[in-house]
Parts: sequence; structure tokens; C-alpha cells
Amino acid sequence: MVFSLCPRARQRRKDARPGELMTAALEVFAERGFAATRLDEVAKRAGVSKGTIYLYFDSKEALFKAAVESAIIPALEAGEAIAADPAKSPGEALREFVFWWWEKVGSTDIGALPKLLVAEIGNFPELGIWFHENMIQRGKRAVVGIIARGVASGDFRPVEPLGVARIVFAMMFSYVLWRRALGAAMPDLPEPEDYFEQALDLLTHGLKRTPPCA
Repeated sequence: MVFSLCPRARQRRKDARPGELMTAALEVFAERGFAATRLDEVAKRAGVSKGTIYLYFDSKEALFKAAVESAIIPALEAGEAIAADPAKSPGEALREFVFWWWEKVGSTDIGALPKLLVAEIGNFPELGIWFHENMIQRGKRAVVGIIARGVASGDFRPVEPLGVARIVFAMMFSYVLWRRALGAAMPDLPEPEDYFEQALDLLTHGLKRTPPCA
């Protein structure tokens, strides 16, 4: 008796399609931006027909949001775990969080999003609002937790945690924008490891509590 494996293979392929579409979409959005991305180009990159996209996503905006969430949420969860780890000192947690962000976000296709949003937020403000409220704010809360813990433990001097978290994200996003937008036109841009080490050195020494004079 001969058994056909085709139905099961087709089912596996169907189940895999949303993930393949989101991966392809993130690549195309990163390369072309939101406005210039065409759904037929995403479909071609994923190896499916354009109509297949509409089986899972009802618009380009829905596909964009799903692609960003699928890529960023696991990374955010890992960053939140770093920030909340009581075994790490506040200084260690802050350093690990910044380098984790570069490795899992800034240096990947996700790192194209700040440049994309800066370039297109005027025409698509709702996407910028959505990204800020659902992604940036979540990461910022993790950094706020690190800073607040450092202040409470006495490792850091009394500062306003949210203000410091904004500064941390400003340094991370500015580096990505420089690298993505200017690239070879900015030959003095340091390597990411050097840049973040220098930035963290300045930040953590500025945060450290000065021992009282004897």
C-alpha cells in the first residue's frame, strides 16, 4: 500500500506561511521603507502569490505590525529578563541590556525601523505612535526598572529613572540612525562595541554615588 505524504506536507507549508511572510516583509520594509514596499514584492520574497498575503493580513499596515511584533517581542522579553535579574548588579544589568539591544535589535533588520519611522512618520504618524507605545515604551520601562533599583540600592545617586532611561535609548537610537542613514559618509563613526563602552562609561560614572568625604 502506498501512502501519500502530500496532504501533510501541504499542511506544514500552510502553517509556516504567516511566519515566512512576516520574515520576508521585515526584510523588504527594512530595505525599501513602508511607503515604497509593495505586497507583491513581499509575496515574491516569501515565495507565495500576492493573494496569499490577504489570507492572513488584511492590509500592508497589519502585515507591518505583525512583522515587527514577531521580530521584536521575543527580543523585548529577553531584555526584560536581563533588567529584572536580581543576580546582576544595576550596573551589570544596564551594560548587558545595552549590548543585548545592539546584538538582537540594533544590528539586525529590526534596526532599520528607527530610520524608517523618522523618514516616514510625517505621512504615517499612526505607525510611529503604535511603535512608540508598544515597543519603545516597553523597553524603556525595563531600563527604568534598572535605574530605580540602582537608586534604591545606593549603587546610583538619586536620579529620575525615566529621564535616565530616555538618555539610554537616545544613545542607542542615535547610533543606529548614524550607521543606517550615513554609513560610509561618516568615517569617524566608531565600531558599536567601542561606542557603547564609551557611552556606558560616561553614563555609569555619572550615575555612581560619590562617597561622602571622611
